[in-house]
Amino acid sequence: MNERLTLQGLTCLVTGASRGIGRSSALGLSDRGAQVVAMARSRDALENLERECGARPLVADLADDAGIWAAIDDLAESELGIPDVVVNAAGVFDIESCSSTSVDSFDEHFTINLRAPFLLTRAVLPKMLERKSGLVVNIGSIAGRKAFPGNGAYSASKYGLRGFHEVLLEEIRGTGVRASLIEPAATDTPLWDEINPDANPDLPNRVDMLTPDQVAEAVVFVATRPEGVSVPYLAVERG
Repeated sequence: MNERLTLQGLTCLVTGASRGIGRSSALGLSDRGAQVVAMARSRDALENLERECGARPLVADLADDAGIWAAIDDLAESELGIPDVVVNAAGVFDIESCSSTSVDSFDEHFTINLRAPFLLTRAVLPKMLERKSGLVVNIGSIAGRKAFPGNGAYSASKYGLRGFHEVLLEEIRGTGVRASLIEPAATDTPLWDEINPDANPDLPNRVDMLTPDQVAEAVVFVATRPEGVSVPYLAVERG
């Protein structure tokens, strides 16, 4: 089987790399030999990751369009250039009913969960198309294909991400560029800290959730497929 066993020589940009799925993905990709570029707002967390796996820090606020473009420009002008793989793992999550969700919360969900992946994909896609290779990995959610009470803003942003991903798949078909949408079930990340799901009988207990490392294994799986093999969708659930 012609499986790409390592990512040696490839550059992987991971957003939300300071914690949760992003951090675990950065570590997993680095373990496979990739040069990881870790993007997040927290310089301290990125420097810790750099010491742990050699990831290059790229400090940027995904709510700031100009900051995103500047960060990608800096990366493009470096010796690493436009990355071979982009993992859009940053996200926000809150539980609020449709009748109580604030406009600011709704906008934040769309800014981080949908607009930022679009901007990053838009920034790297022309170069990927030019060299006829590349991979965009979008971290979606089970809430992007199934409705849950209290997930109005979050589900809307993740359904939107799925829609963007489906159009992207059609536009890159036959170009050599690939895209994968990974849709995990509830995952025990710091996004749950303020919600405290264990105190709510309507929510899953954290011990029953996926771990960030388990979702990161899915990221590594799609990234290590050989050229010409695409994994357009991958649902990740507890067995």
